[in-house]
Parts: sequence; structure tokens; C-alpha cells
Amino acid sequence: MNHAKPISIRTAAWPLGALLFASLAGAGLVTLRIAWTGRFTYLFLIWNLVLAWLPLIFALVLCHEYQKERPRKRWRLGMLAALWLLFLPNAPYIFTDLVHLDTWFRNHYWVDLSLILLFALTGFMLGFLSLYLVQHVVADRFGRTVSWLFVAVVAGLSAFGIYVGRFLRWNSWSIITHPVGLALDLGHRAAHPLTNYLGVVFPILFATFLFLAYLMLYALTHLQPRRESGS
Repeated sequence: MNHAKPISIRTAAWPLGALLFASLAGAGLVTLRIAWTGRFTYLFLIWNLVLAWLPLIFALVLCHEYQKERPRKRWRLGMLAALWLLFLPNAPYIFTDLVHLDTWFRNHYWVDLSLILLFALTGFMLGFLSLYLVQHVVADRFGRTVSWLFVAVVAGLSAFGIYVGRFLRWNSWSIITHPVGLALDLGHRAAHPLTNYLGVVFPILFATFLFLAYLMLYALTHLQPRRESGS
């Protein structure tokens, strides 16, 4: 069985630093926009980015706990994995904030487009890194083939979570704060799938986007400089 060792926090220091810098830059640009327009509308981008950091934090802690190799504490790994999966859709969710370009501040369209895309890309990369870390844990435990099946399932679940958040207006924590209402809403829509085609088409398309984007970025992480013979 082909295994891949989990990634340590120290190894991930460079991408973490780059993501932190991008997040601070985005927050600074939102602040400048507020000073320019006198409106606080795009503060939600900062909040969404904070939520996008949570799955990465859970993934880092999960990797740290996994490397301790304490079998009696496996419940911690399960709890961290559940929290990671629950909040993971918040990372790529920011792409759907592009919908606000149709209704707000048409005179600032290109400025707002650039701003939202910066946050969306940062959020996606936060999600990519967190999935990359967790996939290595799964690969070390079950092998690479299972880890890629895991990635495909996670992409599907994340896409469905984004649909629930954007169109049904439920949050990640609604499963704790409003479990009955969430279950009833999802149950009703599952019982009448033909009346809501968006609930089927959107998750499939977005899951495809997430998986292919992850695959391309994953491939880039395996670029190696060519070594000259004899060197």
C-alpha cells in the first residue's frame, strides 16, 4: 500500500504565511473601500474569510494530533475531522459572493469584482491547503487511492454545503443551533427533488469545479526542478 506521510505545521509555514498576508491585504483593501465610499457593505467579506480560516485551523490541529500516535485519543481525531468537514464549505463559499455585483454599486463594478475575487481566491486556497493536509492523513492511514476517493466525496459534500448556505440560507453552525429546522428543510427538498432542479444541478457543477481545481493545484505542488546529470 502506497502511503504519504502527514504534513507538519512547520512544513506548511510558507503557505500559511502567504495566506495570512493575503488575508491582511484583503482586510486592508476593504478598509480603504469603506473610507472611499463611506459604506460598510463589504465588511461581510472579512467575516466570510474568518470562517474560511476555521477549516485550516482544524486541519492543522488534526495533523498535529494524528502525528502524536495516541490510539486512545482517536475520538479527538474524529471530532476534529467532523469540525473540519462542517466548516470546509465556508472556504470556497466566497466565490458565490460574486452575486452581489448584480445589485450593489454598479459604478464600482471592477473594483468590487477585484476585491471579491481576491477574497474568493484566498478562501479557496485556505480550503485547498486544509484538504491537502487532511488528504495526507487519509493517505497515510488508508492509502492514496482511498485518499482520492475521499477528496471526491468531500468536494461533493462541500458543494452541497455551499448550496445550503447560499440558497437555503443555513449556516455551518445551524446543525447545532437549529437541527430540527435544517433537517425538515432538507428533508422536504429531498422528497421533492424535481421541483428544485437547482438543488441538484448546482452541487454537481460546483463539486466538479472544486475537484478539478484541487486536482490542478495538487499537480502544481508536485513540480520538481530538473537536476542536471552529474550535479
